[in-house]
Amino acid sequence: MAYKSALKYSDITPKSDFLNRRQLMGGLGAAAVTALAGPGLAAGKYSSDETPNSLEDITAYNNFYEFGTGKGDPAKYADRLTIDPWAVQIDGLVERPGNYGLGDILAKMNIEERIYRFRCVEAWSMVIPWNGFELKQLLDLAGVQSGAKYVAFQTLVRPDEMPGVSGRGIDWPYREGLRLDEAMHPLSFMATGLYGDDLPKQNGAPLRLVVPWKYGFKSIKSIVRVTLTDTQPETTWNMLQPSEYGFYSNVNPRVDHPRWSQATERKVGGGLFAKRQETLMFNGYEEEVASLYSGMDLKANF
Repeated sequence: MAYKSALKYSDITPKSDFLNRRQLMGGLGAAAVTALAGPGLAAGKYSSDETPNSLEDITAYNNFYEFGTGKGDPAKYADRLTIDPWAVQIDGLVERPGNYGLGDILAKMNIEERIYRFRCVEAWSMVIPWNGFELKQLLDLAGVQSGAKYVAFQTLVRPDEMPGVSGRGIDWPYREGLRLDEAMHPLSFMATGLYGDDLPKQNGAPLRLVVPWKYGFKSIKSIVRVTLTDTQPETTWNMLQPSEYGFYSNVNPRVDHPRWSQATERKVGGGLFAKRQETLMFNGYEEEVASLYSGMDLKANF
């Protein structure tokens, strides 16, 4: 079923009830979670049954360097970002290149809820209830040509609204990329909302990528361009420090960052004395995505 892009969870269920409902998930199975999602935004079959972080955790603690390098900078400065109107340029090896208005895109997508684990390369983590659609739907809309092997993404650059882009060090725009089979995997998700409401600006409004088995910097925010290509695209952190940030950047507890261990992680919101938890291979999505890397050396292809 296709849902209207204007539909918000508040049109169906008060957010307080939604949040209280999510706290029950720890003792419920996947079928029950799907049933609880109600008639508005159905929880996707790939959703985690872990309790999501609070809305405050998710919106107040994040990285979005276009607005500054502090964890609170995006929440402090992103309100100046203009997100309406918004269009995404889709080009390269596609059958139907062009500038796609966000409203036109959303009218053709199947919007659902996905509760995903999120793991930052800095060794902190969250559980986040996104709403949006599978990236594959967007690529199918544009029509992928047979020669395409990779998908490249670019973030908006607007210096008068993004104070962070005036800083040195990063060659803007922010760039990311996936292999085509990664992009077409059903876990690869384009988020348009959070907790059943519109996506906050500090979290990448109005359209961001979410790739839950990779470190968070792969999940590029405020996307304005998607390019299909036959060559591996340049990606921002790999360009800055190729020895520290590989193209793949799959969550792997056995491959440490040169300056810290990736074996454990700190869950945001767990309190000052919360015990660190073990990091799971592919961030807990090994069963779904390990086959994408069959035969690859995951230490060499980090």
